[in-house]
Amino acid sequence: MPEPILRAAGLTKTYGRTTVVDDVSFVLEAGESLGIVGESGSGKTTVARMIVGLETITAGTVEACGSDRTRPARSARERRRRGRDVQMVFQDPYQSLDPRQTAGAAIAEVLRHHAETRTADVARQVRELADLVGLDERQVGSRPENLSGGQRQRVAIARALAADPQVLILDESVAALDVSIQAQVLNTLADVREQTGVSYLFISHDLAVVRQVTDRVVVMKDGTIVESGATAEILDSPSHPYTQLLRASVPRPGWKPRHRTRREPTREPGASHS
Repeated sequence: MPEPILRAAGLTKTYGRTTVVDDVSFVLEAGESLGIVGESGSGKTTVARMIVGLETITAGTVEACGSDRTRPARSARERRRRGRDVQMVFQDPYQSLDPRQTAGAAIAEVLRHHAETRTADVARQVRELADLVGLDERQVGSRPENLSGGQRQRVAIARALAADPQVLILDESVAALDVSIQAQVLNTLADVREQTGVSYLFISHDLAVVRQVTDRVVVMKDGTIVESGATAEILDSPSHPYTQLLRASVPRPGWKPRHRTRREPTREPGASHS
């Protein structure tokens, strides 16, 4: 069997006496999409940030594309190599994109820095990446403020792909988008994976999104993994009470929020029932 494209073993992160990630281990196979699911504060984003080097690792190891990346990169050359292996797409593309750059310039900058693309080939590769994620010529020439949220996220995905990574980490990358735009971006991600063979590590609290885009899923609670397995199996028949609770919290079709009527008494704190 080929080696996994990404392996995390015993990952632990502490801040003083507080442990936010505790002994987390998983593998990501080449070409696979793995989801890490949990509520806010479960530790899933911290795991992603440790993998890409944005957080130091307290204990445990990370290997990606055959290289150990447990320790911080020691040189600019090593950082570029790591960037060619693993890239990350964040939740808010407006914060991660330079407002002074057009979409095309943002993509071109990565091509020159990571892929070391010849100047003569940059424009062609920008067009190819734009086509891959569904950006037209006008959008490529626009700054972030003139693009919609979905278009900005497509730019962020194209910029990450410009480094030609083998692993793409997507941290709540569609959480801030309207449902219809979410669907468009998720379809784009599915097309990109099919055409490039890139592996996804998909960080999300949204079970419906995870079901659509992942093969396997890891469920995290309070910094630890409580359950893992094939996505359909875990989401359809969860065995851990926490996963069952997450699943039960997903609104069913036709669900409507309950509005309090005037006849319903409001119970004050400390009040008792007769």
